Amino acid sequence: MGDSREQLVSAFLDHLAVERRLSAATLDAYRRGLRELLERTPGVGVAEMQPQHVRRAVMQLRSRGLNGRTIARALSSWRGFFRWLARNRGLTANPCAGLRAPKAPKALPHALAPDEARTLLEHPSDGALERRDKAMFELAYSSGLRLAELVSLELAAASAVLRDAEVTVVGKGRKTRTVPVGGKAREALREWLDVRPGIAGSGETALFIGALGRRVNPSVVRHRLARWALRAGLGQHVHPHMLRHSFASHLLQSSGDLRAVQEMLGHASISTTQVYTHLDFQHLAKVYDAAHPRAKKKA
Repeated sequence: MGDSREQLVSAFLDHLAVERRLSAATLDAYRRGLRELLERTPGVGVAEMQPQHVRRAVMQLRSRGLNGRTIARALSSWRGFFRWLARNRGLTANPCAGLRAPKAPKALPHALAPDEARTLLEHPSDGALERRDKAMFELAYSSGLRLAELVSLELAAASAVLRDAEVTVVGKGRKTRTVPVGGKAREALREWLDVRPGIAGSGETALFIGALGRRVNPSVVRHRLARWALRAGLGQHVHPHMLRHSFASHLLQSSGDLRAVQEMLGHASISTTQVYTHLDFQHLAKVYDAAHPRAKKKA
């Protein structure tokens, strides 16, 4: 490899842009990551780089206060670079092999408080599309549906919802689950079904449709919910998955049944559901701090 380190990096980025057609943002991430490596290994040729050089670079990134996720992205770009060198420039050993980034603390999902969820969902709806929005948001919160599950519902599912107070969806891994639907969601769904024929396209089978009469796009649901939350005066960005988080957190607060919450969310492992025990603890801690006489701060 007679090229300089900078020339090799440039050739690798050209490969990513031309052959793999990565986006500009992804290319910038690779470029930043590789720059971090070169700046922390001055005078070390690419072919001479050893695992200890990479480990030292990781330690220096940590000393700068970068979180595990950022370091993992940088390390990923380094691995890709050395794999490319092995395939195209005859590199015999990957100095990143076996190295792992420090674990990043798992961020807790953000859930609405029960009063916030009530304020959001009791905001009045006016017109056909707002009735649709209210039905979607009520159903997502009532049953903990993912956005993809919500928009993929067929019109035929509505009769089962209204008759049996439950909805069957196909989730991740093509797994089917049936979850209860509350009275408020069923009421909102009836109101939507009353006006749906007026905007539905010919032969459209989707339960929730857009202004053009076809199945509503997920991006439309995100936009409408964010705008709905602002109009309701919540003062924060609300996204569809937050309704699912809120469903899980509020159900756990009231029932304490982690296994039932797992089933209704469709989680394959209960360890995924356990994150909501942290949300529940946060809620209980706030109640304790506000109400318990021994928790009050001294003046």
